[in-house]
Amino acid sequence: MSYFTDLTWKESIKDIIDILIVSYIIYKVLNMVRGTRAVQLLKGILVLVIIWALSTLLDLYTLKWLMNQIFTFGIFAIFIIFQPELRRGLEQLGRGKFFGRASESDEEISRLIGEVIKAVNYLAQRKIGALIVFERDTGLNEYTESGIPMRSVVSSELLINIFIPNTPLHDGALIMQEGQIAAAACYLPLSENPFISKELGTRHRAAIGISEVADSVSVVVSEETGQISLAINGQIVRDIKEESLISKLHQELSASSPLKEKSSAFWKRRGGKNNG
Repeated sequence: MSYFTDLTWKESIKDIIDILIVSYIIYKVLNMVRGTRAVQLLKGILVLVIIWALSTLLDLYTLKWLMNQIFTFGIFAIFIIFQPELRRGLEQLGRGKFFGRASESDEEISRLIGEVIKAVNYLAQRKIGALIVFERDTGLNEYTESGIPMRSVVSSELLINIFIPNTPLHDGALIMQEGQIAAAACYLPLSENPFISKELGTRHRAAIGISEVADSVSVVVSEETGQISLAINGQIVRDIKEESLISKLHQELSASSPLKEKSSAFWKRRGGKNNG
C-alpha cells in the first residue's frame, strides 16, 4: 500500500506540474495575441469547433464531412493567417522574453521620457498637434496595425519630424512599444463619454478613448492652444506642467514604481476635476 501511495503521489505531482506548464504556455500565448486581430480569428475558429462538435453530436453527416475537410486544410491556413503572431512569438522565445515580460531600466525610461518632453515642448511652442501613446500591459497591436510600422529608436528629432504638418505620418497617433516607436499614423477609438468637454477635439477624444479600452498612457499637444495634456484611465488632465508631466510619466511607465498605487488614487481625484 505504501508503494502504491508513493506512486500515486508522484503521479499527482507530475500531473500538477504538467497542468501548470501548459496553463502558463496558454497564458503567454493569449497575452501575445491580446490586442491583435488574431483575437477575432480565434473567435472564428472557436465557432467552427462548436459547429463541428454539434454536427458530431447530432450525426449530421454532410456537415461533419464538411467540417472535417475544413479542419484538414485549416492547419495550413492557420500558419498563414497567424504568421505575424507566430514570428513574434518565436522572436520573443529567442530573446528570452516569452518566459517573462522584459522591463525597461530606469535609465532607458528616463532617456525615453526626456526625448518625448523635448519633442512635445517644441511642438507645443509652435502649436503643432501631436498624440503619443505609451503601451503598458494591455497590447496595442490591433492599433499599430492600422498605422505605418516603424520600429525606430526614440529621438526628439524623429518625433518632431513625424508630427510636422503636411508630412505623410503627421495625421494620427504615434504608439510606443518596448521603448521604441512601434508605428505612426495609427487610428484610435474615440471616447463616447458624454461628460467630456465640448472644447476637446479628435486628438483628445482619441487619447481618452484608447485609455478607456487599454491601460495606456497618452500625451497630447493641442494645435489650437499649444497646451499639453495627459490621459490615463479614461481621464485627462489638460495644460499639465512639465514637472508634473515628467513625474507622472516616470510613475506610470516604471514597472516597479512604489508610487503607482498612490498615484492612481490621486489621478482619479485629479482626473475627475479636469475632465470637463
